[in-house]
Parts: sequence; C-alpha cells; structure tokens
Amino acid sequence: MALLNTLTRATLATALSLTFSLGISEQERPLNGTTGMSTRVDIDRPKPTYMLSERDKRVHGLKPFQALVDAAPAGSVLKPPPGVYAGPVSIDKPLTIDGGGQVTIDAGDKGTVMMLNTSNAVVRNLHLTGSGDSHDTDDSCLDVRGNNNLIENVRIDNCLFGIDLKQSNKSVLRGNSIHSKNRELGVRGDGLRLWYSHDNLIENNRIIDSRDMVAWYSNKNIFRNNEGRRSRYSIHFMFANDNIVEGNQFYDNAVGVYFMYTEGGVVRNNVISHATGATGMGIGFKEASGTLIENNEIIYCGIGIGSDLSPFQPESTIEVRGNRFAYNGIGILFNSETGGNNMRDNIFEGNLTQVSYGGRGDNNNNERNFWEGNYWDDFQGFDRNGDGVGDQPHELYSYADQIWIEMPIARFFRSSPVLELLDFLERLAPFSKPDLILRDDKPRFVKPSRNA
Repeated sequence: MALLNTLTRATLATALSLTFSLGISEQERPLNGTTGMSTRVDIDRPKPTYMLSERDKRVHGLKPFQALVDAAPAGSVLKPPPGVYAGPVSIDKPLTIDGGGQVTIDAGDKGTVMMLNTSNAVVRNLHLTGSGDSHDTDDSCLDVRGNNNLIENVRIDNCLFGIDLKQSNKSVLRGNSIHSKNRELGVRGDGLRLWYSHDNLIENNRIIDSRDMVAWYSNKNIFRNNEGRRSRYSIHFMFANDNIVEGNQFYDNAVGVYFMYTEGGVVRNNVISHATGATGMGIGFKEASGTLIENNEIIYCGIGIGSDLSPFQPESTIEVRGNRFAYNGIGILFNSETGGNNMRDNIFEGNLTQVSYGGRGDNNNNERNFWEGNYWDDFQGFDRNGDGVGDQPHELYSYADQIWIEMPIARFFRSSPVLELLDFLERLAPFSKPDLILRDDKPRFVKPSRNA
C-alpha cells in the first residue's frame, strides 16, 4: 500500500509538471534593477481586458487609480486624495501607496483589482473591492508577484480570491481583513493563497466567510495571530514543508489546520474550535511527517486530530504534547495506523470518545504509539503517594464504540440509551475480547493548569 501511494504521488507530480510546462510561457522575466524582482517564470494565465462599459455602472465616471500610479516616480510615496477610484491597477515599480484608510479601489466586478508586479513595495490602508468571479483567471483583489513587499491594513471584500501570492518570497502580510464574495462555500475563492512562495510572514489578519487559506509548494512561512471564521480550511498545506502556525484563532471552519504530503511544521498556541460537520476536524494529517503539535486548545470539533498514514517517512515522528482536547466527538482518530506518534502531557476531557482507530485493531496499536503523562478525565485509579501520577496505568479499550467505528451510519445513535446500555454490558461482561487502544503508564491524576 505504501508503495502504491508513493507511485500515485510520483505520477501526480509528473502530471502537474507536464501541465505547467505545456501551459506556461517559456519566456522568463529578466532581473530588473528598477523592480528588484528575481528571475521568475510567468505562470499566470493572461488576464482579460474589460472595457469600461462591461464593468458595473457604479465605477463609471470614477477617476482611474492607474493614472496616479503611472505619474508617481519609482521609490516615491503615493498618498492619493480620499475617495473612490476605478480599477484595475497594475504596479510595476517599487512604490509606497498609503490610502490613509480613506481610499477605495473598485474594479466593477470584473477581473483582478490590483496586480503588484514588483518587489520592495508597500501597500497599506486601502480598501479593495469588486473583483470578477472567474476561477479560470483567478480573479482576486490583490495579486502579489514580487518579493520583499509589505501588504498592511488592507480591507478586502466582494472579491473571489482575496490575496494571491505566486512565486513571491519574504513578504509581510499584516493586519488585513479579507471577505469573499457571497457565494456557496465550494465556489468561493481562497481568502489567501500561497503558491511556490517561501519565507513570508502572515500575521494579525482576519479571513472571514472565505473558502480556504492554502499554501501549496510553499516552505518556511509563518502564520501568526490570525483569525479565521466560517470557511472550509483555516489553513491547508500541500507539499509545503517547515511552516509555523502559532497564536491563531480558528472558529466555525470545517477543518482547522491540515497537513498533506508535508515534512516538518509546527502548530503551537492556537485555539481551534467548532470544526464540525461530516468532515469536522481540528488538525489533520495525510502522509505527513516530522510535525510538532504543542499547547493548542482543540475544542468542540468532530475530530480533534485525524491522522492517515502519518508519520509517513521512515524513522520520523509526530509529536503531540501539552494540548487540550475537550468536548470533541473523537479526541484523536488514527486511520491506516503506522505508529510513530508520541503523545505527552495532553489533557483529554469531555470527549465522547477519547482515542480511536479507524477499524478493528490488531492488538498491537497500543505498542505503535507512545503515551505518557496525559490527563484523562475517565481515569479510574488513585494517587495514594500524592506524586501527581496515577498508581496504575490508564488503559483504554474499545467496547461498543467499535459498532459505530466500523459502521459510520451508526454514529447517529452514538450516546443514545441503546448504545450506552450495550457499552455498559460489554464492560460488565464482554461478548468478545476488547481491543486495547492505548496504555499510558504515567497518567496525570490532577488536571494541569493551562497557559494557552
């Protein structure tokens, strides 16, 4: 199975490479001393040009913002007079554009509002609105294609995609507010997308009612102190290594943070809450390796952590320590168990099921992962010597919950009187030998205080 997955991933990567090589212009942008952009391949589809008559009437008669940009010398500071301006606008030279919170650029519901095709620029205190709704041309409020740019305190709404970085490195996105167009969840654009973009800082942004925040083939980015609400994926990493997610608050999204085909990465000091629904998951892994999950609050989710073939790389581990899993449907769910998960000093309380495996175990699951020093609210033991550690190990067995694990349709009846009675009878006089899910030799007896 592992070999089949490896071959599938290799085939996918080859197909993507062929697609880009066939669909991307071979012409490269040369190093330009004016813009400071490094050599990069032009990977964008050609942006269509729209006549003014094709744009919404609300922008007719507005002064084009492009005229102000064209008149500003490279390296200067542009502080436009307050007001509403017509987009689109393309910036091909380093500028500092400061709208003072009183400037709106509206593209009239066609195309992309602003294209930042330069490096070492600053865009702050603007309101960008009114992109088109075409996924074919990635209509967005702000395209970023250069390096070392600062995007700060920009308000974005009524846009398909919010901020779209492609091959853009070492930029800072800080204090921005992003709302998508009012569309069904699946057809909205991504609030923030990074594609082959590395070493960027994403902090103090609000992404509300969008689709996803994604990082594809993008390494060593920092996502810090952001807020995400009512979207699909708070953050989705794919083939993206060594990214840091810390101090964020993610509420009411389908999935909190998801690692797919990744290596490395840190998720620490975040609050992930109410990831509910059929796919509700706080943190997820798919063939990921070498990740640290530390000091997070994962509460009221369908699944706290869901793991599939992770860790994937031989001899690698996933470290889960100091987190609180509270009031979730399942605290941690392992599918296609490979071992290599180390769970230390976590709190498990109020979960309908603390830990589970996606199918009937083979009585070796408890030996593949490591559990130590965790607090379990269902621990049935004492601490007679007062050292804070239970006098006996905490062992978790699978009883009647195996019914709804193996038959997902039965989850509707979970916690119903019938299943509660079956579970009681199974524990009292097991019909068959139960599966040992885990063994924690040093369970905490007293719930530790939290500093999250």
